[in-house]
Amino acid sequence: MNIRHTFFCWGPTSLAVLFAASLSAPVLAQSDDEQAKSDTPKISDTAISSAEQVTLNSPSDLPRGQYRIPDEGDIVGERYTITIENHEDTLVDVARRHNIGFEEIRMANPDVSLWVPGKGTEVVIPAQYILPPGEREGIVVNLSELRLYYYPADKPGIVETYPVSVGREEFATPVGKTKTTVKVKDPAWSPPESMRREAKERGEPAPSVVPPGPDNPLGRHAILLGLPSYLIHGTNRPDGVGMRVSRGCIRMYPEDIESLYDRVPSGTQVNLIDAPFKAGMASDGTLFMQSYPQLEENLDSFEPLLKAMERVSELTEEKNIEVDYARIRSAVESPDGRFIALFGPQAPLPEPEEPAAEEESDPLEQGIFEQIELSDKRRGDDEA
Repeated sequence: MNIRHTFFCWGPTSLAVLFAASLSAPVLAQSDDEQAKSDTPKISDTAISSAEQVTLNSPSDLPRGQYRIPDEGDIVGERYTITIENHEDTLVDVARRHNIGFEEIRMANPDVSLWVPGKGTEVVIPAQYILPPGEREGIVVNLSELRLYYYPADKPGIVETYPVSVGREEFATPVGKTKTTVKVKDPAWSPPESMRREAKERGEPAPSVVPPGPDNPLGRHAILLGLPSYLIHGTNRPDGVGMRVSRGCIRMYPEDIESLYDRVPSGTQVNLIDAPFKAGMASDGTLFMQSYPQLEENLDSFEPLLKAMERVSELTEEKNIEVDYARIRSAVESPDGRFIALFGPQAPLPEPEEPAAEEESDPLEQGIFEQIELSDKRRGDDEA
């Protein structure tokens, strides 16, 4: 897989500032947010405040976003439906309460208005996940899926998963392995030079430093990575979590980064992957798949259908499983994150083949045959 790797290097001055900040807050880091130009949808402060007050536990007894990894299988969580009770709720509010990102809630509810779904509307919560391919260690960020997975070393058998925002096309988040380094609470933010220059051209000069507070794009928590200038951090724009809107960093809901910040040790492995197609087995033996829109910058790097076929083959080659590859092609060509059962107890039964229709004789020919038969009969009577 030849996926583009993009790394930005900081100069000696920036590195010195970062090192000083790692010893005492605040941190001066280049943010991923372009606040002056952001096209992130905006929701009301009241709606954001309302969403912040809700902490929804998972269907088990575990905290928000945490699941037990099954002894057999690759699937955690469940898909369920809720009914909107407050007419002021937006679909984005609902998504945040249920630990879902913007694109996830939109794709799961294509016929529901994002901003005015309405009281009494049923909303699908797509809180069921196929664990991403590869080793289950540390933090795994699947860029196409816009979701982070964390396998805590001190809690074997547990996985945590949270929606994230990643870099938009011109500031694509790179793939590759790195580690967490320094954790900073209440960081300051230093807009990069390119951002200050663009703001100046618009007649809106950006400050050299944004102090900690409600206007800080990094939020209240930042986890620095070994890749220079990349962070996992909170945000003052939670309505954009689950979209490609950042300058390369990984943005999380404030409550999610706060939880992760307290528990992720420095030196934790971080694996940034691009897996637009996932497949996995449920505990009952059902083979499921999910397909997400492929990142634009990687469209020419690998063939998504071929990778999907390879992934399914890995899971089926030793089990003598026959799969309808036309369904895989359909999912890859129309990616929407839906769970699709390819084989097993939860898979749809194959449609019965319709019996071949009997060929009907042409009415004209049938009339000719009848006349010939009648003529032969009369000739026989005459001869008798």
